[in-house]
Amino acid sequence: MIATPAAMEVPLRTDPQGKIRVGDTRVLLELVIYAFRQGETAEDIADSYPTLKLADIYAVFAYYLTHRAEVDAYVDQEENEANRIQQEVEAHYSPEQLALHARLRDHRRRSRS
Repeated sequence: MIATPAAMEVPLRTDPQGKIRVGDTRVLLELVIYAFRQGETAEDIADSYPTLKLADIYAVFAYYLTHRAEVDAYVDQEENEANRIQQEVEAHYSPEQLALHARLRDHRRRSRS
């Protein structure tokens, strides 16, 4: 007979910079959530991030599905901050660098399709 399961700890931690990471790794929560939203399985994510434990990925999925609004708000906040920083950096690019950056972005977009 199986004993009543103990509560499991969610394998998420906040680093000194305020970023949420999965398990004992440097993998950001938002990267796992982006992959999940794209339909990747836990096994796919483990292949992409070999430092992650499969059980931790499933635990993060369960946490996300239970706390979707809070996690989505965090992911949106992190995405907005990343976009702000990118715009700040690109403001100092030369026209040639901007053109190269646009070509690289287009290439990435086409290769994902």
